[in-house]
This record gives sequence, structure tokens and C-alpha cells, in this order.
Amino acid sequence: MYFKDIFGHQALKQHLINSVKNNRVSHAQLFLGPEGSGSLALALAYAQYINCENKLEEDSCGQCSTCRKYDKLIHPDLHFSYPFFPSKENVLATNIIEDWRKAFLSNPYLSLEYWRHNLDAGNKQANIPIKEAHDIIKKLSLKSFESEYKVLIMWLPEYLDTQGNALLKLIEEPPPKTLFLFVAENQDKILNTIISRTQLIKINKLNHDEMTDYLIQEKMIDKKRANELALIADGNIQEALNLINQEGERENFSLLVQWLRYIVTDNGLDLIKLSDDILSKLGRENQKSFLLYAINMMRQIILVQKGLRNLIFLQEEELAFVIKFSELFQFEQLETAIIVIEKTHYGIERNGNPKILFLDLSLQLTLLFKYQTFPKGTQYI
Repeated sequence: MYFKDIFGHQALKQHLINSVKNNRVSHAQLFLGPEGSGSLALALAYAQYINCENKLEEDSCGQCSTCRKYDKLIHPDLHFSYPFFPSKENVLATNIIEDWRKAFLSNPYLSLEYWRHNLDAGNKQANIPIKEAHDIIKKLSLKSFESEYKVLIMWLPEYLDTQGNALLKLIEEPPPKTLFLFVAENQDKILNTIISRTQLIKINKLNHDEMTDYLIQEKMIDKKRANELALIADGNIQEALNLINQEGERENFSLLVQWLRYIVTDNGLDLIKLSDDILSKLGRENQKSFLLYAINMMRQIILVQKGLRNLIFLQEEELAFVIKFSELFQFEQLETAIIVIEKTHYGIERNGNPKILFLDLSLQLTLLFKYQTFPKGTQYI
């Protein structure tokens, strides 16, 4: 993995490169960034740069033996640990390393859900078991085979329960030239004993322009659609890829306008038909993406009301709609709308009945926008 292949994060890339040049590489680092931000790819590019035999000014050389093996994730001094779904056959991460290599090389921005789809997980819960912790201790106690540094990249240490304490002594006093690179998404779920022993590397989500550029340049999406996808994905490349891969994608903007038109005019029959014939039949992922799009559009409307148009990234047609809508309704109504839409999104994620959920949402928004009746427990005044 090369820094040049990772979108955005230019300042962070330079910081990582400088830490190697200045010989200030901490033996235990926590790469903390939201899903789809590229934190795992950055950790791997960093490890490769550290061990590259002919480092360039801004990246690994790509030609030496180390780089060629890192490219295929087969270097003997590069070790991975990650959540998986233990079975009688698979008790260690190395038992499914080929699946891991295939998943990562096809998508360096992978999420846990994407990883799950690459395995026969069933209804099992992902975790990093105690046997995995013991295997890590065993592997890292050996001498390096080829490179200067042995590297362990642990993806999602949040799934390392109290058994992770078995690693504490090794993390605190590792063998010479041993690196721990933890790649996490939620700091609150990581063992405090591990956090206290690592140097934090904070990774921000990609901004709107970076997301749009990624979709245009890497996925050949037209600018208008890329802008919409970037708005929904909100800095999460994995989410954007999910949206691209969904079959039968619909135009969220036209559907949103039609839906809100029925809501603000209290057109009950058409709302029922729309909820039944269209919204409830989108498919679960399309339903979730539509709701995320609606939430983001409500937030854009609030930005207009607050005079923050410089923070808005919309095409002309969408911008015109947002401006018009912002003139018709109050901040409290928009804020409450976001709350009830988020609750519906949560219900969809929990496998609720989409027909009932969308119809209930439509009726709540009708009361809110048409009659200014606030659902109980949602009004912030």
C-alpha cells in the first residue's frame, strides 16, 4: 500500500513520513478514524514505508523485495489481527489470512460488514479471542526474518475483550524493532489499558470535496451523482461504495421532493401509496440511503437558515429546493424532523417493517410541517 493511493489526509501522510525520517517511530500507535476514512490503508502504507529498502522522499519505492511482498500482504514480518467468527476450523486469524488478503486488496476501505460478507459468518458475533492474543505473543517473540521491523497491524481492537490484557506486557516492553499499529473506529470501546500504552494518530473523515473527487476519479461517477453520493456517505468511502453497488438505485432527490410535497399538503392517499408502493419496496439498503439523504438535506436547509451557505455542497436544482424549503419552516421543525427520520433509520437497521415505519414517519412529518404538532419527546425549545 502506498500513500499516493490513499485519498486525502495530505498533512497526516507528511507527518507519518517525517516521523520515519526523524527516527521518531513509536513502538505502539493507535490509528483512530471513522469507518471508511482510510485508517487501515494509512497504517499499512506507514508500515511499508518504515520497512522499505529504498525509501523515496514521499513514499515507498515499490521496487524492493519488501515493497513487492507488502503489495501482496505476504511479507513474513508483517502480521495482521482482526475480528473474525471463530469455528472449529478457524480459531486464529491466520487460519483465514487468504480471505483477509483478498478482502483488503479488493477494498482497502473495508468495513466490518464488508468483511463479514467475505466470510461464512452466519449469525455469529465477531471478536478477537484469547487464542489469537496468545498467537500474537508467540509470533512477535520471534526474530525478524527479513526486515528491520516486525509489524503487527490489529484492525478493530474494539473487539478485543478483557483477554486483550494478555498483550499488555508485550505492548509495554516489546522485543527490539517491534511495532504495534492498532486501527480503531471507536475509542470508547477499546480497553483503557491499551489506549494508555499507545500514541494516538487521529484520522478525520474525508471532506465533501475529497469524497466527490474520489468518486469522479476512481469510480468514474458523473459530477452530479458523485455530489449526491458524497452528501449521503458523509466522508465514509465504504458507504459510498455500498451505494454504488446497490442494484436498481433510485434518484433520491426527485423521490424526496415528491414525498415532501405530499407531506406538506397533507395528501394522505398519495402518502399511503408512496409509502406502500415505492419507499417500502426500495430494499433495505436503498431505504437507509434515502433516509440518510433526507437527513443530510434537512441539515443543509438548517445551514441556509443560519447563513452558512459556504458550507453547502449542492447542485443548482438541490440548492434551489433547499433555499425555498428554508423559507417555509422553522428551525425547530427541521431539527425535530431530523430526530424522527433518524429513529426510522434505526428501525430499518433493526429489521422493522418498512411499510409501517415509512407510513408512521410520513404521518409524523405531516403533523410537524403542516400542523406544527411536535411528536412527544422530540421538540428542543
